[in-house]
Amino acid sequence: MRIFSRKLALGLAVAAFPALMATSVPAARISNPVAVFAGIDKITGRITTFDVYIDETVQYGALQVTPKVCYSRDETEAQRVDGFVEVDEITLDRKIRRIFTGWMFADSPGLNAVEHAIYDVWLTGCKQESDVPPPQATN
Repeated sequence: MRIFSRKLALGLAVAAFPALMATSVPAARISNPVAVFAGIDKITGRITTFDVYIDETVQYGALQVTPKVCYSRDETEAQRVDGFVEVDEITLDRKIRRIFTGWMFADSPGLNAVEHAIYDVWLTGCKQESDVPPPQATN
């Protein structure tokens, strides 16, 4: 009888699952024009926070950081900030080498942070505005 009870309970839970899914609405992603990064210079131990506009490239030490998208959720949802980022390294012979392309997650900075011999960079947030002026449009 105990096995039957477990199967019945499991069957009821599985039957109720579609109804639960229909009532929950996933949080909408908010696309932001500014990505916020933190970087550490391992030689000096200095941590720097910097804003980068989407599709803008900013140099941090020997790294060039270019966010492609930066998503957050609205204030009613738990924040899950993620962004798609490209990072290039300027080598000692002045060549540019791509060292990272992928998603960064602000709530898990160790998951996809850029770890370089001297500099580490990770996404910390997204925002709609910045005190930094936007890049000039090129014609």
